Amino acid sequence: MLRASRPPTIVGNDLPSLRGTMVRENKRMESGTTDADLLRSIEAAERMARGDFPAWTPESLRPAPDCGAGGDAAARLAAALAAIGRTVREKISLLEDLSKLTAHINEGRTLDEVLENVYAGFRRHIPYDRIGVALLEDGGERLRSRWVRSEAANILLGVGYAGRMRGSSLRDIIETGRPRVINDLEAYLRERPDSHATSLIVKEGMRSSLTCPLIASGKPVGFVFFTSMKTGTYRDAHVEVFLQIAGSLATIVEKADAYQRLAELNELKTRFLGIAAHDLRSPLAVVKSFLSILEAGTVEGDPARRKDLYGRMARACDRMLGLINDLLDVSAIESGSLKLERKPADLRGVLVESAEMSRLVADAKKIRLSVEIPPALPPVEIDAGRISQVLDNLLGNAIKFSLPGTTVTLRAEVRDGSVRVSVTDQGPGIPPEDLPKLFRPFGRAGTRPTGGEKSTGLGLAIVKKIIELHGGQVGVESEVGRGSSFFFSLPISGSGGTFPTDGPDPSGPAA
Repeated sequence: MLRASRPPTIVGNDLPSLRGTMVRENKRMESGTTDADLLRSIEAAERMARGDFPAWTPESLRPAPDCGAGGDAAARLAAALAAIGRTVREKISLLEDLSKLTAHINEGRTLDEVLENVYAGFRRHIPYDRIGVALLEDGGERLRSRWVRSEAANILLGVGYAGRMRGSSLRDIIETGRPRVINDLEAYLRERPDSHATSLIVKEGMRSSLTCPLIASGKPVGFVFFTSMKTGTYRDAHVEVFLQIAGSLATIVEKADAYQRLAELNELKTRFLGIAAHDLRSPLAVVKSFLSILEAGTVEGDPARRKDLYGRMARACDRMLGLINDLLDVSAIESGSLKLERKPADLRGVLVESAEMSRLVADAKKIRLSVEIPPALPPVEIDAGRISQVLDNLLGNAIKFSLPGTTVTLRAEVRDGSVRVSVTDQGPGIPPEDLPKLFRPFGRAGTRPTGGEKSTGLGLAIVKKIIELHGGQVGVESEVGRGSSFFFSLPISGSGGTFPTDGPDPSGPAA
């Protein structure tokens, strides 16, 4: 129903003003717009101005029927106001969730806890079936997969992969500061069939991806990878929303990772002090005791006895020196100060030399050392000294835990763009519950060396770090009663070892 307008009051010579007023009134009446229609829209705008964004719909603000062209205009205004309300509500909701994340980190939450909250809490803002986070290391030269969660039945690209950024297309994402969208991973893989990372993520069931840079305080700190099981999920994505999440997440990730690293280093320091107090005290006591005997002159007339004491002191010093070297290596690795001198090297020669050095120890325990290495291996860039250290540790452990009459096998083969080296024994095997401990500092399994040999519990942690610094991976397969196989991979020169330049996710198979 149209309302009748009150006639204007004429004051003096105000005929032009009267004429203008009548023209405006006639236009409004002809348009059919009612005061009630306008009041509803004005009320909506005023409530939004006060920060109140109820779930309006265009229907709830729709003008009365039969309102003509003016009603159409009012309907458009109502729809626009409803859309503004929805948009602002979504932004407020997003900011509230980001604020909760900030509160979590301020409460001292670990990086893993923060990322778990991201995965559980952001589905209402952005679509994903998988999220991966990778952080930059060594001044931005290397990238390590730090965290992955997925709805896939099997995660084929997991935590632990580390590679060089040199030559990676991820650098373009950092330089532009813009996300990269791949709407059809299967089509992408057909164009790049050699992309191992893409093939694995497609096998997980992922079909589209969006990669965002993580930039904190103007510095890149890593990447967050959103992937979906549907093709074209990110075709119409609001990039600004992803960037806003990534921007806030970058600062949180940086702080959370620093907090977690500090806690880990503090725990490591405590263990260092404990191991130094315990494992160094015993050999020092032995040396001091034997020196007292020699000083007293009680063995002056017994050359054989003196030789035995000197030999025992030398072995005690070797134990202390080995422990100190391990502690220094772990400290350098954890602080990021361990640098590799990588150069093209004859990996086969390094493997054979390490095997020959270990053969003497194996022969002394009547253990057969078998070497199965092809006549030629692809070229690799390695720090030969550090790889020899890895081999000495793995071969030494295999011999240490093997019984006389068994065989230890050193094997090398080419697999998936890498050279895979394994050391397999026929020892007692490792219980499944002990496997996760093995590559951690001071992590020991329940099995004991067969010849009473000593162990610091640091060797495998050092092995893992050295191989990861080479852009490779390390792992173990074991069965109680049948033996164990420790293995590591080294990228072939020119085949990668960097985070994939042609794949959506840099995560690698878990060690």
